Amino acid sequence: MDINIKSLISRYATTWIEQYLFFPNIFQRLISVALFPLTIIYCIVVGYRRISSKPIDFGLPIVSIGNLVVGGSGKTPITIELAKDKDDAFVILRGYGRVSKGLIVVSSKGNIFCGVSQSGDEAMVLAESLPNGSVIVCENRIDGILKAKEMGAKIIFLDDGYRHHSIKKFDILIRPKDEPTNLFCLPSGGYRETKMMYAFVPLVLRDGTDFSRVVKFKKDGVLLETLPVNMILLTAISKPQRLLEYLPKDTIIESFGDHHKFTKDEIDKLLLKYPNHQFVVTKKDIVKLREFGLNNLILIDLEVVITKKFELP
Repeated sequence: MDINIKSLISRYATTWIEQYLFFPNIFQRLISVALFPLTIIYCIVVGYRRISSKPIDFGLPIVSIGNLVVGGSGKTPITIELAKDKDDAFVILRGYGRVSKGLIVVSSKGNIFCGVSQSGDEAMVLAESLPNGSVIVCENRIDGILKAKEMGAKIIFLDDGYRHHSIKKFDILIRPKDEPTNLFCLPSGGYRETKMMYAFVPLVLRDGTDFSRVVKFKKDGVLLETLPVNMILLTAISKPQRLLEYLPKDTIIESFGDHHKFTKDEIDKLLLKYPNHQFVVTKKDIVKLREFGLNNLILIDLEVVITKKFELP
């Protein structure tokens, strides 16, 4: 399929689904109501898993950073901010988008042992952003915790670990700045668990209130004071439109599905389509694009500044 058509279909489908889940129109609300019986079943299953779980105490601090809504919310940059100054800190995550299976030690105290295809994009961003930390990917978080303890962990961070109720942990939920108008859980809406769960966790961090985002643009590691014209936002993240507030109004989007693995054919066609443009990418994208030797990449370097005062266990 031609990359223009493929990109258009992918972008339209992603936009439609995100609108349906979070800010539905009248037609989408009808679909949401029609699916409500499935939502009831989903909530019963989630509730049963929660109340039937017996949290295991692993004998060291475990901090979970998660969210109630599906998709990106800033979990990875929050995790980096919380873990960067801790001694013997380990981050454990599933490793979405990787071709590997099972437990893999991505890094140990800044030493990286594998490539992005084995780790997944988010894990590689964490590994490169935490020169004093360690990163493990594993579908089974308990196996990951046991491995981290074996390697001398003093504190563990679970990126996207809220739903793992069998682990004794300190839960942090990230709350979006713009609350969805669709309050239903999946599949009628975008909530993984009911919104009232915000009241039952030790700490909630609200975007724009409890933390802010600081955006810098870099090319080849050098900070850019001004942005060039003819910019293309090339990205494979959830909710790519959220980046537009930091970019010029005429920025074009070429987006792919979350955790998409770019191919040489896709990149070649984009270079042919936009011969005189600069591509703006996120950290999640750049760790996958390096293999193509592109020299026209601008990194949108997004960090968070947490203003809310709290103490971790």
